[in-house]
Amino acid sequence: MKNTFVIITILLLSVSCKQKELPVVFSVVDESSEIMEQQNHELERMKFKLIQSNYLDMNSVFKPFENYLAYFSEKDYQNLLPYIIEKDIPSIQESVANGILSYEKIVLFYLYRIRKFESNNNLALHSIIALNPNVIEEAKEKDKNRPKETKYTLYGLPILLKDNINTIGMPTTAGAFALKENNTTDDAFIVKKLKENGALILGKANLSEWAYYFCDGCPVGYSAIGGQTLNPYGRKIFETGGSSSGSGVSVAVNYAVAAVGTETSGSILSPSSKSSVVGLKPTVGLLSRTGIVPISSTLDTPGPMTKSVIDNAIFLAAMTGEDALDITTLNIKSDVEYLKDLNSLTIKGKRLGVIKELLSDSIYKKNVDLLKNAGAILIEFEPQKLQLNGFLTLLNIDMKYDLPKYLSKYADKSLKIKSIEDIIQINLQDSLKRAPYGQQLFIGIVNDSTTQDEFAIVKNNLNTTGKLFFDKPMAEYNLEAILSINNYHAGFAAVAKYPCLTVPMGYEKSGEPISLTFIAKPFQEKELLQLGYAFEQISKVRKLPVNYN
Repeated sequence: MKNTFVIITILLLSVSCKQKELPVVFSVVDESSEIMEQQNHELERMKFKLIQSNYLDMNSVFKPFENYLAYFSEKDYQNLLPYIIEKDIPSIQESVANGILSYEKIVLFYLYRIRKFESNNNLALHSIIALNPNVIEEAKEKDKNRPKETKYTLYGLPILLKDNINTIGMPTTAGAFALKENNTTDDAFIVKKLKENGALILGKANLSEWAYYFCDGCPVGYSAIGGQTLNPYGRKIFETGGSSSGSGVSVAVNYAVAAVGTETSGSILSPSSKSSVVGLKPTVGLLSRTGIVPISSTLDTPGPMTKSVIDNAIFLAAMTGEDALDITTLNIKSDVEYLKDLNSLTIKGKRLGVIKELLSDSIYKKNVDLLKNAGAILIEFEPQKLQLNGFLTLLNIDMKYDLPKYLSKYADKSLKIKSIEDIIQINLQDSLKRAPYGQQLFIGIVNDSTTQDEFAIVKNNLNTTGKLFFDKPMAEYNLEAILSINNYHAGFAAVAKYPCLTVPMGYEKSGEPISLTFIAKPFQEKELLQLGYAFEQISKVRKLPVNYN
């Protein structure tokens, strides 16, 4: 009894005597010389006009965590690092079950890590727009109520949401000044599903403003609210891809366990590829879009972005569900067990389509050979030369009507903006800050006079073209999937409404990531994840960006 008293006393003293850490300050720096140097970049879209946000104060974002982080040291961070960095969900959950980690410690680790890099002006990636001020208290509750079986779940794990997804407790801005402060909302349907499955919402990720359907030819990953998202594999050298730029970058550098992105055409595939993470663009209708700032009700879908395929399967399962407010999800089979048999599939005998013209890419060819050596049956083919005529018309007319519907039904009722015209006018009041790259695409939406009858024809023709692009070789060669690179064929997959899974397959000599993209028929996500997992196990190329260990 005496010994027990002594031990408890020592523990209490060690806690009470823990040294308080000095506060970390996010400073605004003069970036004029940095911007001038950036004008020498060979890519026009990389000639930034600014990097830091004119509106976001990260000191305010971190204010709710000041006292918690004051007693979380670099030593604490380093002690936890081996159990969290680059670990998949089952491994992290196992460490929780073994008492090495707690959900509170995991949250503190990610908050500390975000602050560590984002407060360093030479390493900051500007991938975070907001943090959930209640997340630590929510993590404590998860620790108290942890169920027995959590290994293959999101229970207690912090994730990020692209900031066009409605979330209680944080404004949903779509990166735009017009939604900066007042768009406080209910949770989007998929956020409710994630919470039902125990996930913690850590915060909101930066994005290409209005999901990159706002300015013409502007840098991907830029928003007025979040500033310019930068690629950790080549800061200011490589593009981040978009529009789910902050989601991809944050997962790449382990700012959260995983993140949600959204895609209309390439907006999950592109940033996942550029950040060397696994990204799934599901079949339109598998996941609800209710409460997500839209471009196109025809093409939009959210999707998981993760460090591994197994995490992607766990994440996808936690978001699915029939939503009465999104008719595309009605009667969709939502009880698919994405994890079941994930690791038992062999690549042997799988018939995969290889696009001949892509074989000129040495990394693509190397991975095609890798699959062939593993027993896959690879069939080379030349795709038909088809054009996606009317694609911008589809986006214009959908957004013209879908965005006002969102503003009316799912945005904060106090918002005065009701239309795209209203947003254009607000931006014109201070265009240098609110729309430094212009708002040409919004103006194009307003000026598009396509009738509903014409629009119906455009949609139908695009859908037919997209399906034809994939269906002909799939039928002719009995293919289970077609192999592409990054988001090269995202447009065809978008209008066909076909699912795509992109998995890291290597790095260019420059260090820029490149990914292998599997494309399949609608609602073949389970099969895609099995193929992706099998490929991931034989390739195993993903690595942390050098300066973010």
